[in-house]
Amino acid sequence: MKDLLLSLSKGIPLDPLPEHPGLDSTVPHAPGRPINLTLNEKKLAIKNSLRYFPSSLHSILANEFLDELNKYGHIYMYRFRPTHYEMKAYPIEDYPAKSRQAASIMLMIMNNLDREVAQFPNELVTYGGNGSVFQNWAQYHLTMKYLSEMTDQQTLTMYSGHPMGLFPSNESSPRVVVTNGMVIPNYSSHKDYERMYAQGVSQYGQMTAGSYCYIGPQGIVHGTTITLLNAGRKYLGVESLVGKVFVSSGLGGMSGAQTKAAYICGAICIVAEVSPAAVKKRHAQNWVMEVYSDLNELFARVRVAVKEKKPLSIAYQGNVVTLWERLVEEKDITVDLGSDQTSLHNPFNGGYYPVQCSFEESNRLMVQEPEKFKEMVQETLRRHTTAINTLSKRGMKFWDYGNSFLLEASRAKADIIKPGTDGKEFIYPSYVQDIMGDIFSLGFGPFRWVCTSGNPKDLETTDRIAKELIEKLRSQPGVPKNVQQQFNDNHLWISQAGEHKLVVGSQARILYSDCIGRSELAVAFNKAVADGTLSAPVVISRDHHDVSGTDAPWRETSNIKDGSQFCADMAIHNVIGDSFRGATWVAIHNGGGTGFGEAINGGFGLFLCGSKLQEEKARMMLNWDVNNGIARRSWSYNDNAENTIKRAMELDSSLKVTIPNHTSDDLINSLNF
Repeated sequence: MKDLLLSLSKGIPLDPLPEHPGLDSTVPHAPGRPINLTLNEKKLAIKNSLRYFPSSLHSILANEFLDELNKYGHIYMYRFRPTHYEMKAYPIEDYPAKSRQAASIMLMIMNNLDREVAQFPNELVTYGGNGSVFQNWAQYHLTMKYLSEMTDQQTLTMYSGHPMGLFPSNESSPRVVVTNGMVIPNYSSHKDYERMYAQGVSQYGQMTAGSYCYIGPQGIVHGTTITLLNAGRKYLGVESLVGKVFVSSGLGGMSGAQTKAAYICGAICIVAEVSPAAVKKRHAQNWVMEVYSDLNELFARVRVAVKEKKPLSIAYQGNVVTLWERLVEEKDITVDLGSDQTSLHNPFNGGYYPVQCSFEESNRLMVQEPEKFKEMVQETLRRHTTAINTLSKRGMKFWDYGNSFLLEASRAKADIIKPGTDGKEFIYPSYVQDIMGDIFSLGFGPFRWVCTSGNPKDLETTDRIAKELIEKLRSQPGVPKNVQQQFNDNHLWISQAGEHKLVVGSQARILYSDCIGRSELAVAFNKAVADGTLSAPVVISRDHHDVSGTDAPWRETSNIKDGSQFCADMAIHNVIGDSFRGATWVAIHNGGGTGFGEAINGGFGLFLCGSKLQEEKARMMLNWDVNNGIARRSWSYNDNAENTIKRAMELDSSLKVTIPNHTSDDLINSLNF
């Protein structure tokens, strides 16, 4: 395989110019995008694309790129899609790189574009409908060339998928710095994004798509498991979801985690998905147990499962609104928990499908009749909300899964606004606001790692190391009860992770952990690499959806109570702080799961090769990466965060954080306003 991968160091293939491979009919493709460019903007889009190529090729490629722009609404440069090697994560030693840190990033990029991992691999979209790794295939080739030739005295800068170049730095600097969608605030609308993406100057990196840290649906399944467990505790007063019915939508890169998570929790789960390809993919990967397109058959199966109290994951191949409206009629089926994971950050370009027409017709309408399509989407959102409201009155507990469902439903004039709040609050909570926010405030979040050997045995070893470490940490004196509960949940998770067959793509794992746990895990992995217990280095990272990584008023910071939920200081400070404390690469994005202009989110990757230097970097960086967010949450009146940061200061005398003085509500209310 090493010989085939040598081409990664060659850059864009130009001599000879590769034959156009056409579109791969065996993978799903992104829907076309509406073209809202002026004539001059279209000309600029072609000019911007041609600048990657010598002028001698411009006459050949210009019409080809114009055809792509007219047909798909974007220039992907399909001709340059690699076909002579399989796109996937290879063992780190196979990569033609001078820097092993750079080789690890090459591995992570190729994993994000793996056909088994990516939602639309030919369009370089990893998940979420438009979460892009690159804007086009020329950028991919150039980036891999730079990574193959860089040393540990250089840093590669990535501007929304475009590799700006290698710049001199030093060994302590990040090897790569990534920005995605960083635009001037007044130009951060969805319409602005569509124009800039079509012109090839910006992209939507989602979270871990554009930061090269995606690990398949496993990356969200653990958080979904924790969300469901704690929803059961909070809403239903139960420790187990055995016999309980959970209904939601989406089997994509993130939403596909719901069925596996619900099964792990013991629930009976029904998830609707309109894309036949997505249903087929998740069923083939054993993330869904059974598939139905006939609701009569589906409900008959659910009744049996409820009676037997056996865990079950079902995909309904159809529109989620059809499912919800039938559930209103099926009064003998009690829906205990409900949510939604359609990609409503991207409502009018494939993230949400109207109930009035077929999947195929929707894909046509969104390009050819976008205004009509928008009207149908918003009518569907109103029907969606009405059905959920009816079931909620019967006792179902519903929450927004941070996908902008509540936001877009409100924009569609659905009955979703809480009375007496001037339109600023919804009748349903965000899952972070009501469930996960307090867990984040304890410092627990989605820590993850990748075994760069590609060897499942190494992953088994890291699972064992993590399990033993949790047992040690939870047995220490002075551990608060709420922290103890999180350790217990995570011990159960890591103990069962192997048997649940969660790996899709790279040999990776996710584990919610706090600051102490993350630091100790990183050190333990690094030592295991050094002494040969692990056969190759480990890359650690996290989801951007974390304690400190994201400022998003409708999701990650929805439980911030001091008015700063619309401020992005935390995410910006986080990526800057990570960069000079030891991260191998850092990323900062506009958007995330809630949509362009609705969030600022960032992440990192850190290469653990067994050296003492990398151990020191891990300790320093992870301490900041978690405690930054806890400090901010403490300052905004969160009791969990205040207690957690005080405990952190007791353990580290060099950590000194400003703690809020609490004000009497009676005093404030007594003032003459």
